[in-house]
Amino acid sequence: MKYEAIIGLEVHAQLLTDSKIFCGCSTKFGTAPNHNTCPVCAGFPGALPVLNKKVVEFALLAGLAMNCKIASYSRLARKNYFYPDLPKGYQISQYELPICTNGYIDINIEGSTKRVRLTRIHIEEDAGKNIHDAYDDSSLIDLNRAGIPLVEIVSEPDIRNAMEAVTYLKTLRAILRYLEVCDGNMEEGSFRCDANISVRAMGTDVLGTKVEIKNLNSFKAIERALQYETERQIETLSEGGSLVQETRLWDENNERTRSMRSKESAHDYRYFPDPDLLPINLDEAWTQKLRSTLPELPEARKVRFMSQYGLPPYDAELLTSRRDVADYLEDAIAICPNAKGLSNWIMGDLFRVLKERKLDEQLRTDNWPIQPSQLGELVQLIDQGKISGKIAKMIFDALLDTNQSPQRIIAERGFEQVSDPESLERSIDQVLTKHAKQVAAFRGGNDKIFGFLVGQVMKASQGKANPQKVNEILKAKLS
Repeated sequence: MKYEAIIGLEVHAQLLTDSKIFCGCSTKFGTAPNHNTCPVCAGFPGALPVLNKKVVEFALLAGLAMNCKIASYSRLARKNYFYPDLPKGYQISQYELPICTNGYIDINIEGSTKRVRLTRIHIEEDAGKNIHDAYDDSSLIDLNRAGIPLVEIVSEPDIRNAMEAVTYLKTLRAILRYLEVCDGNMEEGSFRCDANISVRAMGTDVLGTKVEIKNLNSFKAIERALQYETERQIETLSEGGSLVQETRLWDENNERTRSMRSKESAHDYRYFPDPDLLPINLDEAWTQKLRSTLPELPEARKVRFMSQYGLPPYDAELLTSRRDVADYLEDAIAICPNAKGLSNWIMGDLFRVLKERKLDEQLRTDNWPIQPSQLGELVQLIDQGKISGKIAKMIFDALLDTNQSPQRIIAERGFEQVSDPESLERSIDQVLTKHAKQVAAFRGGNDKIFGFLVGQVMKASQGKANPQKVNEILKAKLS
């Protein structure tokens, strides 16, 4: 019997607010343990929460960008459970009345568009963090994350394999980054995913037993965990076994899932409306005002880059996956219209330097070593024939540590391309005289020698000779 996987994803995205969801404590990552805390987020008796308006605004932006129905009335609820990093004994979340419902995201799968429906987007607070490996005989608790604002984005079970899941998550993260409501940093825990997966016989509509997978902290882990769990469930059923509804952890070291606990149901959490917080009543005018501020989103921008600038799909997708990078390219295009030439430099040399300097994951370009105006001018000089590709590489390296323009570097270092026929002829004549044997071999039918001779002329001119002119003159002299 053939089986197919049925996958739904629950994503927790940390919102980019300066303060927590119900108090004024900082959300800054990496501070000393329990430094960003107060009686509210630490769960002291009598401390009352106050909802951060920016959290609601960011949740609305996410819902609008993902085609959701926005609820004019929603409310917060208490999700009751015990865990050491949950000081109140409950988490403030949303249950029966979330702020956004019935949305969707379109993803690109091998050239075709697939729609993944969203059940809901709701706001909630994060829990603290348990630290188990600091001491052998005890665990520590850091409440800095307690009260960090999150949106939980829950998909319908429309995903069929690990590749689709990763594509969906990358698309979702790109949208959140474009909106500037989440930085998407998986290493810091600001973009986390739990996966619900079951398998069923092909051709049937009956859902199988659902398993939840946790501890998925990278796209690579998500892909491998879903592949493993799909194979595990299919193998179990094929051998006549049965599956149980449970929560499993992804074991990165052994590349397998392992059982963690039986899966809870909603009634286990004893949800009820939070009596300390008022319902959220949204003003339609405010919602429409936020809708008008939505930026051009990644997929629409990719399509425009392909049609307006003639970029191939790969370039367009990579360069529009981040809003700041797409802005960088368009700023450079304002200087030089050669979009493909600029794309090659950005995806090649510039991305390499950013990775080396650990600037590639920062969602900003103002601290990049080369500004768009400098790169635009550099490519423009190449297109105008004023510098060769080799010289351009030298200028690029010089730009990394200076704010000077390419023109200034050319003037100070004598990098301008030599196109004067008389000067080029003198260099070519010297090369032909020096390499008489190679010239004879070329004239004897060895065409590969021509590239060698061009290289010698370029070497003699220290890369300043105009390659096109060198080819023309050299061909004329050897004919």
